[in-house]
Amino acid sequence: MFRINALLVEDNLIDFSLRNLLKEENIAYVQFKYKDVTSLLIKEIRPNIIIFNLNTLSEPTLIDLKKLNAFKALPIIIFCREASSETIELAIKSDISELFITHAKPANIKPIINIAISRFNHQQALRNDLEEALEKLENRKLTDRAKAILIRTQNFSEDEAYHTLRKLAMDRKITLGEMAKNVIAMSELFK
Repeated sequence: MFRINALLVEDNLIDFSLRNLLKEENIAYVQFKYKDVTSLLIKEIRPNIIIFNLNTLSEPTLIDLKKLNAFKALPIIIFCREASSETIELAIKSDISELFITHAKPANIKPIINIAISRFNHQQALRNDLEEALEKLENRKLTDRAKAILIRTQNFSEDEAYHTLRKLAMDRKITLGEMAKNVIAMSELFK
């Protein structure tokens, strides 16, 4: 089990309920008054989750969260008292792990944090799988293009072109995709 280090960002420093819940669960946290995301980026805090306690969820806040996510992706939980339907839609598209719009605070925050972290990890795994699939597709396109060049310029069969690319890649200790890029670059150089 890993230690949870939370960054608690609030626009209402008078409401102690979330801070008390974090203390009760022995969750380490650093508290900030919400101004803008740039002040958060400068700090040397290494949270593994960010919890927002806001009166109103606004579009500028979500823009700040996108910046924060681009800087370092982390699970984000937002507690707020008000949010428009447009803002809720933006929040969902902003990779927020959990969003609670209510005046009441939860009785126990630990399960909420665990769900947010699990959901975040699942989203990250899906994002990584998508990036890997897109990279494989791009490499496949490059390999097909390089094979076509070898077929056209060297009169190779498709199998010969593929095996030649593969052997060249292994000899040079590079990936097939990188070798395909090299063949394409050389082909364009001699046009």
